[in-house]
Amino acid sequence: MKPPISRLPLIALLHKAVLTSITAVLAGTSAAFFLWSLDAVTRVRLDQPWLLWCLPLIGMAVALIYQKWGSTAERGTGLILDEIHEPGGGVPVRMAPLVLLGTLATHLGGGSAGREGTAVQVGGSLAGWVGRMGRLSTGEFPGLLMAGVAAGFGAVFGTPWAGAVFAVEVLRQRRGRLKEWPWCMAAAFCADQVCHGWGGHHTAWPRITCSTFSGVSVWGGVLFAAMIFGLVALAFVASAHLWQTWMKRWLPWAPLRPLVGGFLVIALVSVCGTRDYLGLGTLAGPQGLTLESFFHGYTQPWETLSNAKAPPVPAEAWAWKLVFTVITVGSGFKGGEVTPLFFIGAALGQTLSLHLNGLHYAEAFAALGMVTVFSAAARTPLTGLFLAVELFGPGLALPAALSCGVAVLFRHRGLYHAAKPPAAVQ
Repeated sequence: MKPPISRLPLIALLHKAVLTSITAVLAGTSAAFFLWSLDAVTRVRLDQPWLLWCLPLIGMAVALIYQKWGSTAERGTGLILDEIHEPGGGVPVRMAPLVLLGTLATHLGGGSAGREGTAVQVGGSLAGWVGRMGRLSTGEFPGLLMAGVAAGFGAVFGTPWAGAVFAVEVLRQRRGRLKEWPWCMAAAFCADQVCHGWGGHHTAWPRITCSTFSGVSVWGGVLFAAMIFGLVALAFVASAHLWQTWMKRWLPWAPLRPLVGGFLVIALVSVCGTRDYLGLGTLAGPQGLTLESFFHGYTQPWETLSNAKAPPVPAEAWAWKLVFTVITVGSGFKGGEVTPLFFIGAALGQTLSLHLNGLHYAEAFAALGMVTVFSAAARTPLTGLFLAVELFGPGLALPAALSCGVAVLFRHRGLYHAAKPPAAVQ
């Protein structure tokens, strides 16, 4: 008896290739729209400072929308990881517009959140919808979801290699899903090109050369900084989980959490005296303190960087951003943690460079902190390594490998986890 046509190897391969391509195109298009709209709402917030006072009501409104229409979409990235580990109820397509709306609303009000959580959830949601429309078998669904995650992550940061690695590494079971990596890579590269085709903009970071890291003292500084990066990542994850637990315990009704969290963010602005720690941290606030400023100064364009080095940033900048982000994300506002972690790591890296090797190494240590704090918090050292190479060039590869490898040794729950235990390795 002949096997069903859907089970013929060549037909099955073509079927999966088509669905992966569709997922990548949709994810890349969504990423381009998301980047444009995120930039737009951030500029509106900067032009209209009074919007900060709306943050509590904005958070409460989004929570009410999720409570009424969100269903399982409320679980966000955790739901996608659960469905990859053990396919069950599926990822609802409503997750994509809901998380997009919620994230834009958070940034309009000034909440300190990122964008990778949104990109991953949109990619996973679109992959789930494409899989259902394409009548993909249950066994093939996890692979397509992984491709959606890779496409979303790779397109929103312009780092397809890191996106593909992230989709596999974040699962904590490389043997079972490593076979899906080629599909993740194809989806990430396709989505990145589609995003660029739509005019999606990504920051052009400075290139770090190998000659920067020469001498025993410099490598000793890298090792010491890596331990500090790991401790800060541990502090961030522990604080975020603890704050989230407290909020759920004392405020069982979900819409109250962002309401209270929004007022706390407003209070933090009054205490620290600046709004530079609101939002992504990639567009200049009142004092011009941004993620990019940790590399080239507060006002200098990239073209003037021949021999110039970034001036010192406030020594407490990384700590303030950590507190703002923990309160925002832990209170239930939508978004992600990666870009704030980039800010925290870059600020901390430049501050450490002043005490370890001087201002001459500020850019290099800011770059190192940027990728290390994220990879340690997410427990994805390989993703951190690929991010370092894609964003800053191969000159940062060896220092990033050492830094990410050491920082991830500080064990913790991690940013991303599935509620269900991983399924048995196939």
